[in-house]
Amino acid sequence: MLKLDEIQKRLLREVADLHKVPEGAYNIRSNGKSAGRESTENIEIIPREDGQGLTVRIKAGTKNESVHIPVVMTESGIKEIVYNDFYIGEDADIIIVAGCGIDNCGNQDSEHDGIHRFFVGRNARVKYVEKHYGSGEGKGKRILNPGTEVYLEENGSMEMEMVQIKGVDDTLRTTKAELKTASRLVVRERLMTHGDQRAISTYVVDLMGEGSSADVVSRSVARDSSYQKFDAKLIGNAACSGHTECDSIIMDRGRILAVPGLEANNVDAALVHEAAIGKIAGEQIIKLMTLGLTEAEAEEQIINGFLK
Repeated sequence: MLKLDEIQKRLLREVADLHKVPEGAYNIRSNGKSAGRESTENIEIIPREDGQGLTVRIKAGTKNESVHIPVVMTESGIKEIVYNDFYIGEDADIIIVAGCGIDNCGNQDSEHDGIHRFFVGRNARVKYVEKHYGSGEGKGKRILNPGTEVYLEENGSMEMEMVQIKGVDDTLRTTKAELKTASRLVVRERLMTHGDQRAISTYVVDLMGEGSSADVVSRSVARDSSYQKFDAKLIGNAACSGHTECDSIIMDRGRILAVPGLEANNVDAALVHEAAIGKIAGEQIIKLMTLGLTEAEAEEQIINGFLK
C-alpha cells in the first residue's frame, strides 16, 4: 500500500470513516492511481486493464463482509472517469462503502466521475454508502459526477445512503434502477450546498416486477446563492409501490427545484410523490436562543438535526 499524507488520510476519514487500513476487501484510489488493494476469499477485486476502474465479484451466500472503494484527490487539475462493476451473488448480504474526497488548493478544476453498476442476485441484500466531500483554499473547483445503475433480481434489495454535506462545487448525480419481482430499493439522500455551488440529482426507477417497491427520499439545505435540483421519476410497469419525497430548507438567496415524475403503466401500480420546500421557522430559532444559543448557533443546530 502506498503511503498516504495527512490530507489524504483526513479525506479518507471524511468519506469512508477510515482511520486505518480496513478489514476485508478494499481498493483505495489516490490521485488517479491505486494506493492499496486487497481481496478476500469471498470478494474478488479485479482492476480493469486500462487502470480506470474495477470489477468486484462477491460469491453467493457471502454474509457479514464489506467492500471499501474510496477515492481521494489532492492534486489540482486532475480529471478522471472510473468505471466499477459489482456482481453480487445470490443470498449475499454485504456492505459497500464508496465515496470521494477532493482537496484542491490550486487554480485548476479537479474532477472525479465515478460510474458504478450493481448486479444484485436473487435474495441478495446490499447496503451502499457513498459520501462526497470537498476542501482546499484554491480557486479551482471540486467537481464530482457520480453515475449509478442498479439491477435487482427477484427478491433482491439495495439500500443506498448518498451524502454530500460540504465543499463540493458542482455535482451531477444520476441514478437508474430496474427492479424485478419482489425486489426493493431504498434511497436516502442528504445534501447541503453553499456559496455558488450547484447540485443536481436525477433518479429514474423502473418497477418491472410484481411486488417490487422503491422509496427515494432527499433531504437538503441550500444556503447562500447555491442551486439544487431534485428530479425523481418512478415508472410502474407492474403491481408495485413507489414513493419519492423531497424535503428541503432554503436559506439566504438559495434556489431549489423539485421535479416529481410518476408514470403508471399498470392499474395496480401505487405511486406517490411528496415535496416540501421552506425556510427555518422563526419560533424554532427563538426557542433555541432562549436556551443560550446565538441565532447562528441555533440555525446550525436545526440544520444538523434536519440532515441526520
